[in-house]
Amino acid sequence: MAEDYLTVSQLTSYIKRKFDCDPYLEKVFVKGEISNYNPYRKNTHQYFSIKDKGAKLSAVLFQREAKKMTVELEDGMSVMAVGRLSLYEKNGTYQLYIDHIEPEGLGQLYAAYEQTKKKLAEQGWFDAERKKELVRFPRKIAVVTSASGAVIRDIQTTLDRRFPIAELTLFPTVVQGEKAADSIVKSIEAADLEGVFDTIIVARGGGSFEDLFPFNEERVALAIAKAQTPLISSVGHETDTTLSDLAADVRAATPTAAAELAVPLLTEELARIDRTRQRLTQAVQSQIRQEKDRLSRVQRSYIFRQPKRLYEGYSQNLDQLTEELLRHTEQQLNTVRQQIQITDQRLNSYNPLALIKQADKDNVRLFQQLTGAMNHRFQQETRELNHLIQSLDYLSPLNILGRGYAITKKEETVVKTTAQVRPDDEIQVMLHDGNLNAVVSIVEKKERSDRDDKENV
Repeated sequence: MAEDYLTVSQLTSYIKRKFDCDPYLEKVFVKGEISNYNPYRKNTHQYFSIKDKGAKLSAVLFQREAKKMTVELEDGMSVMAVGRLSLYEKNGTYQLYIDHIEPEGLGQLYAAYEQTKKKLAEQGWFDAERKKELVRFPRKIAVVTSASGAVIRDIQTTLDRRFPIAELTLFPTVVQGEKAADSIVKSIEAADLEGVFDTIIVARGGGSFEDLFPFNEERVALAIAKAQTPLISSVGHETDTTLSDLAADVRAATPTAAAELAVPLLTEELARIDRTRQRLTQAVQSQIRQEKDRLSRVQRSYIFRQPKRLYEGYSQNLDQLTEELLRHTEQQLNTVRQQIQITDQRLNSYNPLALIKQADKDNVRLFQQLTGAMNHRFQQETRELNHLIQSLDYLSPLNILGRGYAITKKEETVVKTTAQVRPDDEIQVMLHDGNLNAVVSIVEKKERSDRDDKENV
């Protein structure tokens, strides 16, 4: 009979009611491996399968449940899902409507931690090249932590003990719970934006993985990594490693250790300054001793002990010239005497008295002329001799020094041209009343003009 037959819709509706009314299917716990997952269908419903070696189950994750996820699903991930089992009448298939799903074994928070860590590492936010060096002597330090608790007290106590001149500013922050991540980001950005702090310390005491999870959220790690102020992270105990620690410029095991890393030990710095001062004093004293020894060697040189040796050669030349002048004069006188004798002999050869008288007159006249010429020549030679003596006296180094000139020496060698010295060379300048030690700053070489070249030719 036709009335004994059910339509497909009637049968499907009946089966669906069976699914919906079965108390064992209202909430089922299923574990398996995700397949046919489409990661590009974000902000919408997700349709995929959960399977094991023997079977496959269709699953639906509606958008409202998907937004609650802190872990991104992917193909091949082993998951544990909680939901209800029902029938989709349109195509006659049953499927799991998921209320909650998390990776199997790891837990949702830890899986989110690993995924965020991998993502930020691939983007380079943890690279050592991005880390900033801490300021060695900070004047102002910002602390991002809870206003209550032992963390801020430990940091303040450590700073007071090690470097009391540093000024601490607290940015009260929620460090646990749903509002913690936003509060941490806001405090970090506020401290960094002020631009007056040398160091920022982000700190929190110990706690469970769930308690510390706000410091594992991506926006917190990015706020730390993007801060322009050098930042120290100290979250949890020494064995805890959060994404904030990885993103920070420096990671400290405890808040106390963070404060120790932020500032130097003032007593050690003062001791180091004292040691440096002593080394500088010793170095200066050694330099002074060396310069005194050098000055003593210069003062003991023969120029200062026997200054006459500078012009002994000139004196010898003067003596030789004087002797030559006297010899030359004597030769001239002898020549004149010989001429007189010859003239006298010629006069004697003539007997006439007139000639004799005339000759006598001529002789007297010539003798007077000769005498005048000799006196004139002698005076001329004497003046020339005096001029030479005066010239030699002018050339005497001591007299030259007395007129404002100086003798410049470099390493016991007299400097005659600019080519002998260079900038920063040490030179000695001898004046008529003492000596100067100097350092050459500039060497200016005079350019020779065409006129100089012609005069030299």
